Amino acid sequence: MPTPRSSPDPAGRDTVEDPRGHAALLLLSAASGAADAFVFICVGQVFAGVMTGNLVLLGASAAGAGEEGVALRVVTALVSYGCGVAWGAVTGERVWRRLPVMLTIEVVLLAAGAVLWGLDLITSDADRLGLLALLGLAMGIQGRIRATPTNYFTGTLTSLVGRLAVGSWRRGDGWVAGRLAAVVAGAAVTALAVRDRPTTGAVAAAALAAVALLVEALQRRR
Repeated sequence: MPTPRSSPDPAGRDTVEDPRGHAALLLLSAASGAADAFVFICVGQVFAGVMTGNLVLLGASAAGAGEEGVALRVVTALVSYGCGVAWGAVTGERVWRRLPVMLTIEVVLLAAGAVLWGLDLITSDADRLGLLALLGLAMGIQGRIRATPTNYFTGTLTSLVGRLAVGSWRRGDGWVAGRLAAVVAGAAVTALAVRDRPTTGAVAAAALAAVALLVEALQRRR
């Protein structure tokens, strides 16, 4: 008898009928917005998780436009994000209870970034690249946690608006709209933190991901 092969899908499938499952997705979406806002504002005009935007920035930089040094930051973000995705894919294939493991690693990476930033240990361009790599790695892992996107939303927005345009609103689309709003809210919270208390700029992303981990853990204990 042939041995069943593991699925290449992300660690958590779209089995989020429970409101707590949807809440975890909202929290991860907000964490994504918070991480990208922090990186863009504090690390240097690139993104931790929005790779489409980073590719556009790389193209503009190759043409001589944009901020000096942005190409190196973009490449760092792309490589670290890719490493996170690759690690998440391998973990999704081989590790038992892979979703909590992956989410725990993401929280650890985001928390490490928050601590380094909060203690003013990021003092040079090289340090900023290292911090960017940490957060890019975390966002890459998040991209593999569930099949439902929580850190890239162009397709989500396109599908939602398309369904609205033809009058085919589906059950659960309210949660989809909620994830889009959560990205904006996460980014706004981080921007306010950076403005009022700059050393806390990376805390929101770590805290939101940690709460998502708690929600996932509670959901699995039902």
